[in-house]
Amino acid sequence: MNPDLSWVLNDVLQVPGARHAILVSADGLLLASSSQIGRDDAETVAAAMSSMQSLSRAVAPFIGARAPGRWRQTLLEYDHGWIFLIAAGTGAYLAAAAAADVDMEAMSFRMQQQVAALGKAMTTPPRQDAGIDV
Repeated sequence: MNPDLSWVLNDVLQVPGARHAILVSADGLLLASSSQIGRDDAETVAAAMSSMQSLSRAVAPFIGARAPGRWRQTLLEYDHGWIFLIAAGTGAYLAAAAAADVDMEAMSFRMQQQVAALGKAMTTPPRQDAGIDV
């Protein structure tokens, strides 16, 4: 049974300019989505966000540090808005879309607050068995 995590998404959307929010597992499965985005779109975005965090980790050495440290956040800018992607526990990510004029600091801060408040509720362990008989 998956816990209802809609309260996390609803709180993130309280930032003026915030549009959508989703929770994603590391392997790209949609864990939860805000009501403003359809299920099919949310699932497509979830798969893409999983790939985005993987790419973000892969290019970490580009910052030039010997040990670049752990990935914290990826921001994508578009003509009409932003996408924020942050780690949300082991094997989970929180992604949010916002308007171009969103207060980026407020959005990032709210997302970090929600991740901190969730603790174990947002931690998704790696799947051990995908239901395939070998």
